[in-house]
Amino acid sequence: MHTILALAAQSTNNTSAFGAIGDWAISIMNFLGAPGVAFLVFLENLFPPIPSEVILPLAGFTAGSPDGQFTWVEALIWATAGSVIGAYALYGLGAWLGHARTVWLLGKLPLVDENDIKKTIAWFNKYGYWTVFLGRMIPIFRSLISIPAGIERMSWWRFGIFTFLGSAIWNTIFVYGGYALGSNWGVLEQAAGWLQYLVIAVVAALVIWYIVHKIVQARKSKRTEA
Repeated sequence: MHTILALAAQSTNNTSAFGAIGDWAISIMNFLGAPGVAFLVFLENLFPPIPSEVILPLAGFTAGSPDGQFTWVEALIWATAGSVIGAYALYGLGAWLGHARTVWLLGKLPLVDENDIKKTIAWFNKYGYWTVFLGRMIPIFRSLISIPAGIERMSWWRFGIFTFLGSAIWNTIFVYGGYALGSNWGVLEQAAGWLQYLVIAVVAALVIWYIVHKIVQARKSKRTEA
């Protein structure tokens, strides 16, 4: 295990991020073997701050190391199993919240009206399965997308299929990438980091646009009433 830790630490310039998460992740994988990958990915689904962009490439890197206890294919299979199980856990949370309770909570948010909620729900019910599929490959939304699926009681087996397919694609890119890149596995983490920044920027822009749009609408309504 110490050999893998040393090689992984030397292979990335982001030693602080590796020390906080990577050291722990490799220790889990060496203790539990390939099922440890599933355990880590399951936790990543429940706690998004744990980055799959570090765990998955490290799983591939560990599989290709001299002291590796499993193959990259085994890492991929277990990682995808962990993704699906974690997604179902959040799906269950959404189902527990339920449609009525969620609508009531959203209605309490400032600048959110009933029409906005209805339009969003209608859109999700129409494109929900593809949203789940694509959402599994988008940082931040990878885990969260399971909650609205549960809230709207999406077909549980279809949810599982689309979650499996999206997760399998994402996991393959990072697990095999970490295996193939070896000591350069950190390149994947950096690329995913830029993707995450892009997602955050787009979400922030949409939130700002929505706020401005609602304020302008409110002012127009006041002028019309006057």
